[in-house]
Amino acid sequence: MKIYNSLKKAKEEFIPNEEGKVKMYACGITVYDDCHVGHAKQAITYDMISQYLKYKGYDVTYVRNYTDVDDKIIARANEMGINALDYSEKKIKEAEEDLDKLGIIDADIKPKASENINNIISFVDGLIKKGYAYSIENGDVYFSVKDFPQYGQLSNRNIDEMISGVRKEIEEGKKDPRDFALWKSAKEGEVSWKSPWGMGRPGWHIECSAMVLANLGESIDIHGGGKDLVFPHHENEIAQSEALTGKPFAKYWTHNGLIKINGQKMSKSLGNSMTIKEALEKHDKEVIRYVMLSKHYSTDLDLNDKEFALADRQLYYFYNTFNNIDNFLRENPISPDVAETESNIGEKIEENFVEAMDDDFNSAAAISQLFATCKFANSLLSDKKYSVDEKANTLNQIRNSAGKMYKILGLMQEEPMQFIDSMKTKYLSSLEIQQNELDDLIKQRTQAKAEKNYLLADDIRKRLEKDGIILNDTKEGTTWDLKDLYSLSNDEQQKDIIKKNELRGLGEGR
Repeated sequence: MKIYNSLKKAKEEFIPNEEGKVKMYACGITVYDDCHVGHAKQAITYDMISQYLKYKGYDVTYVRNYTDVDDKIIARANEMGINALDYSEKKIKEAEEDLDKLGIIDADIKPKASENINNIISFVDGLIKKGYAYSIENGDVYFSVKDFPQYGQLSNRNIDEMISGVRKEIEEGKKDPRDFALWKSAKEGEVSWKSPWGMGRPGWHIECSAMVLANLGESIDIHGGGKDLVFPHHENEIAQSEALTGKPFAKYWTHNGLIKINGQKMSKSLGNSMTIKEALEKHDKEVIRYVMLSKHYSTDLDLNDKEFALADRQLYYFYNTFNNIDNFLRENPISPDVAETESNIGEKIEENFVEAMDDDFNSAAAISQLFATCKFANSLLSDKKYSVDEKANTLNQIRNSAGKMYKILGLMQEEPMQFIDSMKTKYLSSLEIQQNELDDLIKQRTQAKAEKNYLLADDIRKRLEKDGIILNDTKEGTTWDLKDLYSLSNDEQQKDIIKKNELRGLGEGR
């Protein structure tokens, strides 16, 4: 398995510090406002990575923190006239609800900055004693960047050129504009704690280093977060952690891409910020996960209606295939008296998934395998060359293996008909026709056909087709579908994906 290491700027074979165990930390949410889809991308990314590492057999300890005290939180709480920690506790609860609705599996440990004050104070005190930090008269404590020569190793920034990346003015008592705050003296009305330097609170960067040390130890295997954290946050974490311990802080650094909305950087000032709550009001949780995971985790993602509509269609196709398999297996259960056929498609599904994910957690490549799997399953369902028992055995393997592997991504875990019905309801509501009206028209058409009034029956079919509704006549009766969802078989992007993945031998060996 290989991981792209942002520190080395290259893919490297994954070899944890301790055989069989993985210590992973991902920078979590600063809870000054509602969680947005950028937080969702980060949470989904590291949920996926931790679940895959567990599937690979590693004993994973995954830590994702909450920043519950900082300038923005204090400012927002003051605006509302409430205690900052009470405010952040409320927002953490809301964040937990949002992430749960996205199907995020909890991190093993979820520390908060406010619960690690003693750890932070001890950490800062250690840096002062080692000569890497200094306190000033007002009680602020700063890290001395010039005293850590390796500074800039992650972001590739030269220390002498970094002044352009920080505020030009030097706060009173601060020795160098590049130095960053480890401890901030308390201002009137701010939440604060007693420390050797006076009442104050932690700086932003120090909390992560202190929580890593407290929960995972001096050296960890994987450290992650958004690309926007590379500098200065992650650069500062490396400096303060390695200055204190003298050991490598994290062996592999991973960074997920950022979110744009309709081609623009997501920003409240631009009016294009999308909260997780807003996304879930419009889209199924698996659709949101699918959009996030259908591109490589390191890729910046432009969220727009086209991306979500494509995800709707593709998941609808997958779930229809799963539903067809389920229906076949209900009607044709596998006989215990029939020996298994030589089909090895279950193994191939797993092998292809693992091959994709072993290449830097390439969920996009793993998802692309599902197109070929579903194409093969649908072809087999209509193939008359094989016996019912052969089909049932192979389809059962497909269903079990695909369900097992894509659970790692949090996909294909809903009941197929529940997903299909909810998607049809969603798209039908956008048309100028109600469900009861549609049902009445189908009944009228059925009656017209029974009375051999084929002209009326054809008129009803054409009217519905004009509205974007497709009718399918089966021996069990007439069913309906939506053209916008049913059009995946004609989707050129899907055809390209299937063509590429047919080369991977899926379905061979039967």
